[in-house]
Amino acid sequence: MPEVCQALVDLLDTIKTRSAVSRQRYVEHMQWCEANAPRRAGLSCSNLAHTYAAMPVDQRDNSINNQAIVNLGIVTAYNDMLSAHQPYAAYPDKIKAIASSLSATVQVAGGVPAMCDGITQGQLGMELSLYSRDVIAQATAVALSHAAFDGIICLGICDKIVPGLLIGALQFGYLPTIFIPSGPMTSGISNSEKAEVRQRFARGEIDKKELLASELKCYHSAGTCTFYGTANTNELMLEFLGLQLPGSSFPNPETELREALTASAVGKLCESIRDEQAPALYQLIDERAVINAMIGILVSGGSTNHTIHLVAIAKAAGIQLNWDDFQRVSDLVPLLTKVYPNGSADVNEFHRFGGIQFLIDELQSNGLLFGDCPTIAGSSLSDYRLTPVVDESGLVWNPLEVDEPSDLVLRKANNAFSNTGGICLVKGNLGRAIVKTSAVDSQYHRISAPAEVFTDQNDLIAAYKAGELNKDFIAVLIFQGPKANGMPELHKLMPALANLQDAGHRVALLTDGRLSGASGKILSAIHCVPEAVNSAALARIKTGDLIEIDVPARTMNHKVDESQLMSRDPAVLNPENPTFARPLFASHCTSVSNAEEGATILH
Repeated sequence: MPEVCQALVDLLDTIKTRSAVSRQRYVEHMQWCEANAPRRAGLSCSNLAHTYAAMPVDQRDNSINNQAIVNLGIVTAYNDMLSAHQPYAAYPDKIKAIASSLSATVQVAGGVPAMCDGITQGQLGMELSLYSRDVIAQATAVALSHAAFDGIICLGICDKIVPGLLIGALQFGYLPTIFIPSGPMTSGISNSEKAEVRQRFARGEIDKKELLASELKCYHSAGTCTFYGTANTNELMLEFLGLQLPGSSFPNPETELREALTASAVGKLCESIRDEQAPALYQLIDERAVINAMIGILVSGGSTNHTIHLVAIAKAAGIQLNWDDFQRVSDLVPLLTKVYPNGSADVNEFHRFGGIQFLIDELQSNGLLFGDCPTIAGSSLSDYRLTPVVDESGLVWNPLEVDEPSDLVLRKANNAFSNTGGICLVKGNLGRAIVKTSAVDSQYHRISAPAEVFTDQNDLIAAYKAGELNKDFIAVLIFQGPKANGMPELHKLMPALANLQDAGHRVALLTDGRLSGASGKILSAIHCVPEAVNSAALARIKTGDLIEIDVPARTMNHKVDESQLMSRDPAVLNPENPTFARPLFASHCTSVSNAEEGATILH
């Protein structure tokens, strides 16, 4: 294999230098915990009695008499409202049975909240979505605080849940940790058909009953949604971090392969801990692993949410990332994947054509990956080029073989969909923002148009329905940042804006809010920092001001005289805006960092 290219080595040096103090502090703390944190052997008799009280008697007695028996703690995001998490109902019992056959024990350490962005899209509940990530991290830490575990199993998939679980587990990073996925639902109607029905509904051509019938054909069973949004980007990220077994992300629920992968994950963790070969989580999540995760996200056209989440995850491990790092990686790696919303395929097709294993193989073959990073599977990331299958001997990992052509879904680096990754940083006198270029046709990568300013997404929809937006414009939607209202996703806007673009108008979105991996085909400069609530330039834009977003030039500017703009009184967030349980999160509003710093209360 070729050596890692010099540009990646230079980026690694940059991040290591920037993070030297915070990373050393984190590693030293984990090493202290490794040597001094209480384990079961150090718990008092009363502590132990509480630990074992509900455990089956035979397992309890074995564990008490033999402290060498491995005891794993499960942190689960199970609920049966989230299709991706519904299969987890049976996982604790499955995992316990597998562990028992290996003379190990398992306890459910705790559960974490798991909300669905698909349910709360366009609703007030979405204002709690991003805040829920840090709540999940805190709940994970509480679950692990009993100090009764030799290793951690995390059960979670969706948007804020995997980042929250990982941030929380990193506080106990001296323990080996593995994530076990449950897989995506089988494919429903095509994503292009789904998008077209949504646009027809926005145009008033069909009623809600017809729209619901279409949506039910998309989201039809247990399993992760099949488009390449934040949930499935999480799964890819976990493999690039080496925290899931190779090829385990996308086999469907309750298949023979899925069951075999779950059993193997538990077995590998138990056996490696018993043999004292299991790497601690803090040893896996280092600067190289974080860069690998960035590479995976960008080469696949992954979710823009990870320009927030990966920053927060890295911070939890003492590593300081920023959006310039994402841009450097995006300049370096090609876009090798077309999965909806970047193309017509879904994750089942992506997986069938080689998926993550294809990407890791192609990247390493071109010196664009740190392939020597250790993983929880007990091997290096290079071995994640292998794909799992079940044959007569059981579960094995074989070299990747793809029978069908995949040129519309996956490509080699010498025939890439784009020479750069799927995300771009734009900056200028309006601040800094993220654009998901992979979802937008290149003909729309530049726009200069008057602003239409809104402070509520519902007002934008109302203006569209009233016929007031049949023109070229940039929708400037402010007070959607983490301090203002929790930074909700704004997909509700996409069908209306797509209709205007299809009608021949040049339109774009500029906001301090989010869109995530399911962003539409409209040029959207999102996550803008500074956010409007901080009296930034964004809060001084008025309807009619000329705005220019130029992705090839990587700029985002207003064309109003600077002194005139800054002499204006900034717009002020209306404190009477309706909320949905947000008063409980008032402390988050005051302490949360900006989007580029991870939009986190972790400091």
